Amino acid sequence: VPAREPANRDGAGQPTDLFDRPTDVAWDAAGNIFVADGLGNARIAKFTPDGKFVKSWGKKGTASGDFANVRSIAVDAQGNVYAADGGNKRIQVFDNDGNFKTAFTDLGNAQALCLTKGPNPILYASNSNPPDDIDRDGEIYRMRLDGTVTGKFGKAGKLMKEFGTVNAIDCRNQNTLYVGEIGNLRVQKLILH
Repeated sequence: VPAREPANRDGAGQPTDLFDRPTDVAWDAAGNIFVADGLGNARIAKFTPDGKFVKSWGKKGTASGDFANVRSIAVDAQGNVYAADGGNKRIQVFDNDGNFKTAFTDLGNAQALCLTKGPNPILYASNSNPPDDIDRDGEIYRMRLDGTVTGKFGKAGKLMKEFGTVNAIDCRNQNTLYVGEIGNLRVQKLILH
């Protein structure tokens, strides 16, 4: 469904459910669709595999379950939904029905998430600083699904292996990341060891 059009155009959603600058989409193992309707509506919308609206959660705010903006989402094998709440500098975790579980903080300004598949999944999150920012904490965080940071790498800049406003991460392979940067107008391929 295009932005600013009713999500119920083909029978899904409610008449008041309009996307307003959605930023990401993810699927669970059952095929349910989760839309980060993050810049205008500050919410996550859930749809069935055939596109029928189920529910949405979140609103503008700083409390648990609220968002400044939902920039990126990922869903783990258990159906938990991870949401990069950039303006509030946290990653929030919800169950498959949108119930708040926990939040990971002290990760900088999370803008992009990627979750690897397999028995020991890794969550990657970007700190997303502009290329000319003084970066103290690293640009990309590597963590377990309980929020424990197991590594961080990169710094803000324009050189190779430096980053400028990371807004997308692809991690289909645990040892290879593709990192999209709007500040540097490029995608970098990183081989991790």
